[in-house]
Amino acid sequence: MLLKFQKYQGTGNDFIMVDNRTLFFPKNDTKLIEHLCDRRFGIGADGLILLENDTLSDFKMVYYNSDGNESSMCGNGGRCLTAFAKSQGVIENKTTFNAVDGLHHAHVDSNGIISLQMIDVNTISLQPEYVFLNTGSPHHVTLVDDLSSFDVKNQGAAIRYSDLYGKAGSNVNFVQPLGENHFRLRTYERGVEDETLSCGTGATATAIAMHALGKTTAHVIDLDVEGGKLQVAFEVNDGKYSNVHLIGPATFVFNGEIEI
Repeated sequence: MLLKFQKYQGTGNDFIMVDNRTLFFPKNDTKLIEHLCDRRFGIGADGLILLENDTLSDFKMVYYNSDGNESSMCGNGGRCLTAFAKSQGVIENKTTFNAVDGLHHAHVDSNGIISLQMIDVNTISLQPEYVFLNTGSPHHVTLVDDLSSFDVKNQGAAIRYSDLYGKAGSNVNFVQPLGENHFRLRTYERGVEDETLSCGTGATATAIAMHALGKTTAHVIDLDVEGGKLQVAFEVNDGKYSNVHLIGPATFVFNGEIEI
């Protein structure tokens, strides 16, 4: 069977997009998805995303990590899928779509910047050396002094596979302050099992964690990731974060066909 797809990237976090509204794609074929995401023998991507019909919203997002397993919410993937849905004529400039963590609202501005509403965050674990929270995916956030020379892959893997998070593991974010509302982060992603150029739920988690720690009083946070720049905006009341938005570009890369 010939699979038609599009490739998108959001600040370097790249995804294979498949229109699966006719439900033709073999969703349980973990090895196939892993192969398609392989950067040497397949198309190459951090993940694969299916666009499907949904009875509650404009469309449904089904997200797989590059290891072939269906995963939790992906913020950059959600922004890229919004751009893909627009390109397919499924939506115009506003949408509500369904994902594994519930309904999400998104908006595309005149410059192609996509603002994606993330889930509310009501529980934050503040520990002496790290912060843990769930922004649609679980995230460990810790401050480091010299992010440029930090061994993200090995240190991230050590935390991800530690007894702290058990078999399920956690994504791990290493953060360095650059200004009052400006931070740089690098992320180790479970499922990819390596550093990625960007992680949307990680950027969201980092912004909220820095505010919860008192490292910033701003409600709009600028974030430098390895693949570009993102912004996170939120409201906070009694330690609960709502109206959380992940804001940044989602860019078409190429169309393709591959035999599966």
